[in-house]
Parts: sequence; C-alpha cells; structure tokens
Amino acid sequence: MPTYEYACTKCGQHFDAFQSMRDEPFRECPKHLCRLGKWGHGKVKRLLGTGAGIIFKGSGFYTTDYRSDSYKEAAKKETPAPEKPKTETKAGKPAAAKPEKKSE
Repeated sequence: MPTYEYACTKCGQHFDAFQSMRDEPFRECPKHLCRLGKWGHGKVKRLLGTGAGIIFKGSGFYTTDYRSDSYKEAAKKETPAPEKPKTETKAGKPAAAKPEKKSE
C-alpha cells in the first residue's frame, strides 16, 4: 500500500497517510492533525510525491540474467582476448630471447 502526502489549504498542515489505492482520498484535514485552535474542516489536497524506490533483491532481476545464448556467444566474440603478460626474471627485467644455435 502506498503512502500519500496531503496538505491542508486552511491550516497549512502537511501529513502522510498510508492508504490503499482503492481508498478514497481525504477531503478534509483530520481533527487530530489540525494546527488551528478550533478545528476548521480545512480542505485537503493530495500532493504528488516522489514515492519510494523499488528495490529488488536476489538474482533474476537484471536484464543480463535472461540473455539468450546467441547474445552471450556474440558478446564473447566481440570482447578482445586479454593480453598475456611478458615473462619476467627474478630481477624484474624481461627475459632475454635465447640465441638460436645453428647446426653445421
């Protein structure tokens, strides 16, 4: 059930109401929330709220979770293969290429 924000036009009170979407909106300021000394039956207006964000937890909620096999294969082909690191000696210098021996 959503929380709606209301504002009274007479007393200026802002309040939230936890209501079902099927419930009728408030028409007048609730007596226990009225700022006036004597309850003025102020007209209430429902405000546009930002609402709460929906948070999905767990697997299965991302677009990448349901990709087809053909899409996954094409994505693998497009990504470049990682470069192999050069072998290094213990001193931290690149290994020198060994000279080829010629047999005579």
